[in-house]
Amino acid sequence: MIIIYHLKNKVVEVEFEGEAIPFSEKGIAFNIFEIATKYPDQLIMWCRFDLKVNLNREKLNGIFHHNKIMATYDLSLNSFLPDAIGYVEESLFLNVKKNVSYPTWMMASDVGGVNSSILKALKDEINVDLDFDYFLHSMAKLTMMNGLFCYSEPLLLQNVSEKSVFNKESNFLLFRFVKQHYKTRWVFLLFLNLFLYENKISILPLLTSLFYKKRKLKENILDKIIVESTRKVVFDKKLSVIIPTIGRKKYLYDFLKDLSQQTSLPQKVIIVEQNPNLNSVTELDYVVNENWPFDIKHIFTHQAGACNARNLALAEVESEWVFMADDDIRIERDFLEKAFNQIEKNGCEQITFGCYQVDYPESKKEKQKIQWDSFGSGCSIVKTKNVRTISYNNGFEFGYGEDSDFGAQLRNLGFDIIHSPNPEIIHLKAPIGGFRSKPVLGWAHDSIQPKPSPTVMLYKILNLKKEQVYGYKTILFFKFYKYQKIKNPIKYLMNFHKQWQASVYWAGKLNQ
Repeated sequence: MIIIYHLKNKVVEVEFEGEAIPFSEKGIAFNIFEIATKYPDQLIMWCRFDLKVNLNREKLNGIFHHNKIMATYDLSLNSFLPDAIGYVEESLFLNVKKNVSYPTWMMASDVGGVNSSILKALKDEINVDLDFDYFLHSMAKLTMMNGLFCYSEPLLLQNVSEKSVFNKESNFLLFRFVKQHYKTRWVFLLFLNLFLYENKISILPLLTSLFYKKRKLKENILDKIIVESTRKVVFDKKLSVIIPTIGRKKYLYDFLKDLSQQTSLPQKVIIVEQNPNLNSVTELDYVVNENWPFDIKHIFTHQAGACNARNLALAEVESEWVFMADDDIRIERDFLEKAFNQIEKNGCEQITFGCYQVDYPESKKEKQKIQWDSFGSGCSIVKTKNVRTISYNNGFEFGYGEDSDFGAQLRNLGFDIIHSPNPEIIHLKAPIGGFRSKPVLGWAHDSIQPKPSPTVMLYKILNLKKEQVYGYKTILFFKFYKYQKIKNPIKYLMNFHKQWQASVYWAGKLNQ
């Protein structure tokens, strides 16, 4: 391990195995690239000189448990980039919970580290900025979608007293970052949002940003770096499968057959069958009439809804792992075996697998494992202990957003979610069950129909920063205009505002 100590954006000392080694005067970013070239297969750390005694060396092996991890921690009370970045990016990676390990591309110069193999791969591909914080943000933003796992990690430091330092916010840096890492139109949307919601006219930052070139990396630039986690996450491979189902007898049977033929069998399958007809009985006769190589827990309920069904199923799980599945998916015989290989290889406790329709274009499929800001309730394997204290929010029932909200709850507890393209799951997209009745939503007969859907609004209010919600509002305003009947811009604006307020109102009701 090599540690670069810095002060006021300059390197002051470099330590390798307790001994001082020479360094350049050219800046921190330049030094980490040069050192990575000279010392391959080393963990390269950086740390503020005044935090030298606080570096938590005992935890480093656990934090950097494979070579594709970058982790930092920011002691400041605000982020390096202003919160206005939320007008541009809607992902959960902005809403960092600083008391837990949290996935984010917002890196920090206070303390952090990355394997030298990552730096060697990027050496001729990424700009060396004199501002180390800007450099780290840029590197993480560019590499997260190329398979680098980036975290805010409080365990990097120990015995640190509360800090009250604020990063100096700069709209010039903000506009420059947006121009270099997003499509050009976003700098104009950022300018508009700052005017609409903060009464700021940022003409000079906007114009200055236009002189900067967009940054990008070659695809698959990190693919040659092998990931073999030293973290042990699998102990007994005991797994339960939970399946909510309604009116899909044949599709469920086919999936149960897939499970019964697995090279690594599940221990238990928990089926929650729903039928809102109060006089109905189960149609799943094969559950008891056929022999299965695993235990089946069959719950029959007249209460329809995937959120309630999944919560009922999760309450029955006793195994170390749980496969959260849909009733209309198909898997290969070795799916669970390969899934556990991926879990062990990456040292991850939550993993969503590529779930595609049969004719899904190969070109649109993910090519590599990445940190994901969503969650797949029908195609994920998670560690059971991590979901014991959370549940699906019934406010999302019969709407959209319950998957993403469940994933957000996991991240807020410090549990990252990885998306793996392999092994694949086939999603048949079966027709809805014949006896399903479309629920009558509370706002169905209102004269002002909410826009967006109240469940979409609920997700955003619960999990995003206010700037992200406002940024979405602006985009929705422009996108929705061509689909609605009011073409007078003033009348449309007034009506849109009423619809937005109706959505906020109903989101509040749903959350109760």
